[in-house]
Amino acid sequence: MPHRRHLPFERLHNFRDLGGYRSADGRTVAWGTLYRADSLGKLQGADWDRFLDLGVRTVIDLRYPWEIEAKGRIPEAERFTYANLSIEHRPYDQAAIDPDIDPWRYLADRFAEVAEDGVVEIRRAVELIADGPGPAVFHCTSGKDRTGLIAAFVLTLLEVPEEEILADFALTELATARLTADWHAANPGRTMRWPSYGRAPATVMELVLADLTSRYGSPTAYLTETVGITPDTVARLRARLLT
Repeated sequence: MPHRRHLPFERLHNFRDLGGYRSADGRTVAWGTLYRADSLGKLQGADWDRFLDLGVRTVIDLRYPWEIEAKGRIPEAERFTYANLSIEHRPYDQAAIDPDIDPWRYLADRFAEVAEDGVVEIRRAVELIADGPGPAVFHCTSGKDRTGLIAAFVLTLLEVPEEEILADFALTELATARLTADWHAANPGRTMRWPSYGRAPATVMELVLADLTSRYGSPTAYLTETVGITPDTVARLRARLLT
């Protein structure tokens, strides 16, 4: 039976298995070991049962504490090795972005802020993926930007080719319509000013990786030298996730 990258849930729209990507050394990211998702606070009923069937043991919530307070965290968090690591430090409202600005450059600039501000949380997230009990899942609200950045960083450390990293980021585009519909349902009476809400074209991550190369030498150099991810952590990450 073929592996499914997108896992179907009723209330979650962007839950994905990061398995199947090939590393430069010829190994492959194992299926069923690392997942990326939109908010697990939405889990209930049959979705909750489906999630528990995955055997996840580590949950990394990348949202602000105030987002968790407003929207809820994963049910029964005590069942898991759970960490709230808010990698973003400068909040902004995507629905209110000026529709006349370049949307992809704007988003890449926000990612650059996260890369600058969230060094401690990014390191802890990668270390927990490497060292915590598995399988693991990391998530934010839409499973798009903060989640997309951590996914790109993990795949970079696993030496997955850049074109695959870009393609993985862009898979959120399949969830855009449902993410937008959820926003409208949750914000009656508000106008969505930004027509690119919920979008995640590969161009955004391409700009992000180019920015990291320009500023730090390469995405890998950023992760090892600025974030401080050690060779031992990289080795454990690869041992855990590659097969």
